[in-house]
Amino acid sequence: MYMARKAQRPFPSVNIFIIGLSFFSFTLSPFSPQVVSASAFKRLQLFSTEEAQPSSTSSVLSLSLHPHSSIIKLPYDNYSDLVLSRLASDRARAKLINSNIERAVSTFNRRHAVKPDVQVQPEDLKTPLTHSEGGYLARIGVGRPVKEFHLIADTGSQITWLQCLPCDPCYEQSDPIFDPSGSSSFSPLSCASQECTSLGKNQNCKADPCTYKASYGDNFSSMGEFATETVSFGSSGSVDKVAIGCGHTNQGGFGGADGILGLGGTPVGFPSQITATSFSYCLVDMDSNSSSSLEFNSTPPGDSVFVPLIINPRIEAYYYVELTGVTINGEKVSIPASDYQIGEDGRGGILVDSGTTITEFPTQVYYSVRDTFVKYARALPPASGFDYGPVKLDTCYDLSSEPTDGYPTMSFEFHGGQTLSLRPANYLIRVDTSGKHCLAFTGSSERVSSERVSIIGNIQQQGMRVTYDLTNKRFSGEVDEMETEENKSRPE
Repeated sequence: MYMARKAQRPFPSVNIFIIGLSFFSFTLSPFSPQVVSASAFKRLQLFSTEEAQPSSTSSVLSLSLHPHSSIIKLPYDNYSDLVLSRLASDRARAKLINSNIERAVSTFNRRHAVKPDVQVQPEDLKTPLTHSEGGYLARIGVGRPVKEFHLIADTGSQITWLQCLPCDPCYEQSDPIFDPSGSSSFSPLSCASQECTSLGKNQNCKADPCTYKASYGDNFSSMGEFATETVSFGSSGSVDKVAIGCGHTNQGGFGGADGILGLGGTPVGFPSQITATSFSYCLVDMDSNSSSSLEFNSTPPGDSVFVPLIINPRIEAYYYVELTGVTINGEKVSIPASDYQIGEDGRGGILVDSGTTITEFPTQVYYSVRDTFVKYARALPPASGFDYGPVKLDTCYDLSSEPTDGYPTMSFEFHGGQTLSLRPANYLIRVDTSGKHCLAFTGSSERVSSERVSIIGNIQQQGMRVTYDLTNKRFSGEVDEMETEENKSRPE
């Protein structure tokens, strides 16, 4: 994983329970003062409608971008209800992730990658990325002739699927439901196929064709036949024989999305399917009408910060990092190694997830982060907390008067000394239309005791180019230069 900054030294390898080190990166515009202004907070909330230049020197292709809000009207009377829905989805997702890890720990079985026939290079593939109630949407084409669909780009899912005719039940989606009988490239897989056996616990195969079942918590699920199909990215290229699910029994709304684009690290994950060496995204502010892109094999910017990306050998779908602490106005809150490292049993650790909104820390870590933040945010007008069922956002502020100062600096500290600066937009979440914002972190104390993994949510990833280097096992990030003078204000 990469995170872009200036002149960072190489990151040492990590020797705990690792399949291989991937790197993750970010690039951020650093704030030098200890307090940043409200104008900076507002400016960094949104992106412009113009796309940033591709981060790769190769010929990365792009599509027109489609804001989710222009496609689906969300069924909420007020903004707070929408926030409650997002946070309730977080709760269900945390349960699901921990359930998957628990199941994987007891049934650990390494499998081999499935490699389809590739007609174009992964670096030539790029798809738009837009936020929805259920996540960030990538618009891709499926089948021959090509039909376009909005799929949730999900780093925590291993299966790519979409609703298919006939289906019973189906949920309402933004585009016409895919009809496999109208595609000349649709080919069901057998139960004996490598793609089918690679499904592991998601396999539901008793007789040909291969069938899958994907569950997402809170009665969200999809079940149907597993097949190979052509996946295309506008007019820029296509990949044949990509294993996808054709959902004939689907429950839950998925925010009106047509299905899931599984970016997880398993053999049937989309990056493995197209033999990509990396993928990257830049997440727009969740309330923006702008969009960004999902890229494959793009090169991280030269000033990226590189952090080892750790793959849990018990469950390869998720991407972990070793976050050792959070620094607020120069004061570091340390995270114990027992909390940030994956245990020998495959439990624990801290993973990065595109589908979770706010970050969840171990209880005592959250309390320390919260108390330190409150100490340095005394200039901000306090407000009452924000409740959503079992968890409460207990540190909130009234920013309706648009205070001009008082925002503490904050950064993530990673094993090896790498630092990722966070902007106010990355640590405060708006929860109503009157100006209340809350600290975008929560503790695990309200969760069941078996839920040991911590999750870095998408609030902390917004406004930066996040890259998963699958070959070199690195995680990185960089701010995409997408804001303009015309787009500094927050949408109503």
